[in-house]
Amino acid sequence: MEINVRTFKIISTLEALSFLVLLGIAMPLKYIWDKPEYVSVIGMIHGVLFMLYILGAWFMKEKLNWTWQMFFIAFICAVLPFGPFYVERKYLR
Repeated sequence: MEINVRTFKIISTLEALSFLVLLGIAMPLKYIWDKPEYVSVIGMIHGVLFMLYILGAWFMKEKLNWTWQMFFIAFICAVLPFGPFYVERKYLR
């Protein structure tokens, strides 16, 4: 299996958006309005997208000849809000 840059950009965007929805909508619903079901659903979606993002970053390392440092930065950006947007702009242009 191999993915192209366009597919990785889509996965990256979806992963970043799912993280923002999880932090900005689902978590407040859970802790302020006692609705934990949203965290369960959005959390699962985000978890799958996170794994696809890391796998895609590995494929981009191979395909685009990223250094280990570039891969590590992409990995760290996966756990930061707005981080995947940085990777898209910095390494996928």
